[in-house]
Amino acid sequence: MSATDPVITLGCRLNLAESEAIRAMLTGAPGSTVVINSCAVTAEAVRQSRRAVRRARRDHPDARLVVTGCAATIEPDTFAAMDEVDAVVPNPAKLAPQSWRAPAAPSTASAHHTRAFVPVQNGCDHACTFCIIPAGRGPSVSSPIADVLHRVGAHLDHGVNEVVLTGVDVTGWGADLDQPLRLGDLVAAILRAFPALPRLRLSSLDGVEIDPHLFEIITGEPRVMPHIHLSLQSGDDMVLKRMKRRHSRAQAITLVEHLLARRPEIAIGADLIAGFPTETEAMHANNLSLIGAARIVHGHIFPYSPRPGTPAARMPQVDPVRVRERAAALRAEVAVHRAAWLQGLIGQPRVVLAERDGTGHSGEFAPYRLPPGSVAGRLMTVTPTTLTEGLLA
Repeated sequence: MSATDPVITLGCRLNLAESEAIRAMLTGAPGSTVVINSCAVTAEAVRQSRRAVRRARRDHPDARLVVTGCAATIEPDTFAAMDEVDAVVPNPAKLAPQSWRAPAAPSTASAHHTRAFVPVQNGCDHACTFCIIPAGRGPSVSSPIADVLHRVGAHLDHGVNEVVLTGVDVTGWGADLDQPLRLGDLVAAILRAFPALPRLRLSSLDGVEIDPHLFEIITGEPRVMPHIHLSLQSGDDMVLKRMKRRHSRAQAITLVEHLLARRPEIAIGADLIAGFPTETEAMHANNLSLIGAARIVHGHIFPYSPRPGTPAARMPQVDPVRVRERAAALRAEVAVHRAAWLQGLIGQPRVVLAERDGTGHSGEFAPYRLPPGSVAGRLMTVTPTTLTEGLLA
């Protein structure tokens, strides 16, 4: 974010979507307000949120500075005690106009990003032993189909070419509705309602919640982007059990094999935690080998950090130095597979969505350097001839 942006966002795509709404409300609010939309997924994320507060105060000495998001919701007293902070807004109130002194709710569309982030679900009903986010977001709540269609339509009216469905537990969408549905039902409804929508992308998915309808859409519908990011967390069965995850290593690998058998161009992403409590060298080796076995080319690697109030924080901890070493090993392994994957895209034409910084992303979310003059938000076909510093061109 630039120093002139009134909303500074940390963390997930759901936060990005909510920041768009906050930004729109601030345009109708009196005075100068700067918002830090914080993250609490790790202890480092909380530290980054505090650093963002201090930096924002230096950049905006006269503004009203408000902190919202998961870190501010879970640790309100910590942020309220900071001299730089004027107010703390918890997650349940972050989209209320009165929280930002705005006269009304915002438009559902914004031109701030080249793709539209549409929240379809919030909160989580699961109890992963490492995760503090349910304390900041509450139980799972799904947006009705009609509301989602309204938001998507508003973005399309503004010329958006790619819509990203976001949430805390996106694949949990629909279970809490009066007539329970599955995520596949929502995706199908969007595709039916908007036949001109060029690209629909799904954010992080829990593999055990991918219903058969959704699987058929992911593998058979070209408008759904071939980029699947899975919430795997570990490649070791004992660690997965201690995390209270609901899948095994074998199930994760089998899901990827089935996806790629039906649609080989799908690029696999995954969240992996390094150094979970009780993790031995053998368990780390299983985590490391999952990257190749599951063909992971988009890796989000998190060094484990204990979150007070979670069961994992009470388990025997791995030495922090060892945790950092294991995280570095995981990142290096992902980098090897990613480089080979990107190299394989040279000479292959792809439709790329142009970003504002002169780069762009294909459907697989491969990064491209685009020719000068490329228009942000436009789709263009690119056949790369080189790979330099991780960018195809």
